[in-house]
Amino acid sequence: MGVFQPEVSHDSQSSSRSFALRWKQVNPRLLSLAGAVSIVIALLILLYVHGQSKKEIFLVIDGKAQTLETREALLSDVLAKEQISLQPHDELSIGLSDEIQDGDRVVINRAQKFSLTADGATKTLYTTEDTIGDAISKLGLSLKSNDKIYPSLDTTVSAGMGIKIVRINKQIVERKQNLPFQVIKTSDPSLNKGTVKVAQLGAPGVMVQHIEKVYQDGELVSMRMIGKEVQTVTKHKIVYVGTKPLPKPVVAAVTTSKKSTASKTTKVSAKSSNVVHKAGVDFQYKKMIKNVSMTAYSSEEPGIGTRTASGTRVTEGRTIAVDPNVIPIGWWVYIEGLGFRRAEDTGGAIKGNKLDVYYDSLSHARNFGRKSRTIYVIGPVKPELN
Repeated sequence: MGVFQPEVSHDSQSSSRSFALRWKQVNPRLLSLAGAVSIVIALLILLYVHGQSKKEIFLVIDGKAQTLETREALLSDVLAKEQISLQPHDELSIGLSDEIQDGDRVVINRAQKFSLTADGATKTLYTTEDTIGDAISKLGLSLKSNDKIYPSLDTTVSAGMGIKIVRINKQIVERKQNLPFQVIKTSDPSLNKGTVKVAQLGAPGVMVQHIEKVYQDGELVSMRMIGKEVQTVTKHKIVYVGTKPLPKPVVAAVTTSKKSTASKTTKVSAKSSNVVHKAGVDFQYKKMIKNVSMTAYSSEEPGIGTRTASGTRVTEGRTIAVDPNVIPIGWWVYIEGLGFRRAEDTGGAIKGNKLDVYYDSLSHARNFGRKSRTIYVIGPVKPELN
């Protein structure tokens, strides 16, 4: 029995071989074309991404601005690439780890180093503020109303400068001063001459002075009187002195020459011509000066001390400054409307018929103004009526 063999078509085999041959020829071209297209697309994508990542930012360092182009994403990378270093106390407007965007403005303020001396200690500090006042405020340092700072608060901060704060404390204390009483002698016509009667005992008064003490960093630097008040009024001693003439004794008539009587009368008249009765006291004066120009001064004035030119301590109610050529130093005078005063001080502007009356309070001295009075120049001993 024979085997059936399928009929093989000559045309089918020929077509298959032809297609395979054509595929072998076309396929490398397509692959090459597809590869080229892929490369072009990839390059376009990279160029697009590259173009999109390019950013322009504005960098301001200590007020000086510059423009930077960068493709870095973080500020820290931008500063590193531009070789811009930062110190620990410098300030930035954005964080180093923040992502920057196109058109961002980045501000860097460099910190200035300075030394601050306050409260007995010196510290090294840093600030990015422009003035001392702003730096002190930002650092949280307190300044009281009386405190002083050197240099001043509006001074521009510079690197390495020294700043000092001086603490000022003021303290008001009271100081008591005794006011001596005076003996006032008054004529009493009801008492016989030579009779003395104490009508009122004297007692000293007490004045309270308010003293302002100023301390700088705990050290006393000045003190001045800012006010005073009388706590206890001075009680002056009052003495009545009799002026009633004693009964004239009966004596034998004595003949005297007219010349001798006239001489005695002339001497008594000459002696009594310089005797006046003021403030209950009869006293003899050396000379009388009219229209003496008077002003007043106080130790509270700058440059005025408490020691007089004669070496005594200035005392209200006693001390006056005079021209020694007119009134000798140490002499007593009587001033109309003011009383007895002693020439103890001098002054550059006190020339001729001028004098200065001393007051403890500067306000009292200024309120005194300028006055014109008659004065009686007495001598080195203050008049006291026996």
